[in-house]
Amino acid sequence: MAEDGLDREPIDRGRRSLLRGRPAAGPPPIHPPWSRPDYFTALCTRCGACAEACPETILRSGDGGYPEVDFARGECSFCGACAEACTEPIFDRRGAPWALRPAIAPSCLAAQRVVCRSCQDVCPEGAIRFQPAPGGAAHARIDDAACTGCGACVAACPSGAVTLTHQSAPQKTAPHKTGSPAHAAR
Repeated sequence: MAEDGLDREPIDRGRRSLLRGRPAAGPPPIHPPWSRPDYFTALCTRCGACAEACPETILRSGDGGYPEVDFARGECSFCGACAEACTEPIFDRRGAPWALRPAIAPSCLAAQRVVCRSCQDVCPEGAIRFQPAPGGAAHARIDDAACTGCGACVAACPSGAVTLTHQSAPQKTAPHKTGSPAHAAR
């Protein structure tokens, strides 16, 4: 085995699901911020150091023992503790932590004409706003330029209508070294 660990094959989620007798459910898992998705499963030793270091306790052991972010537990503060705790070259903090953006499902209470602004209220960046629509229903609008993908909106949604998904083309954003100003102000 090479010292850099690049000789390991990445996990084929479809094959793993087939062998377990159940189809792959949903989008690929979200790994810790700044982790390199192209090498993550090849380099991660599944030691759990990143999860232990996470002050927000949003990292948990996922499929195959690899750390995954669980936004139902809270938001990422972009503190970098996970990257600092890891001894493998998995993290690259020179760029944006990840290319995640929220998606609002039709089950959103506001879309069902129930007054709810929970996701807007907890968004530290002010990236979610509600826009009135014909017929009285308000629709959530996401400001992609302001959104950091921290996940605060996911845990706050009472109907589970907010999910974070990988954005196909990463945005050109300023690097997050120690967290966003809104997170630092807490």
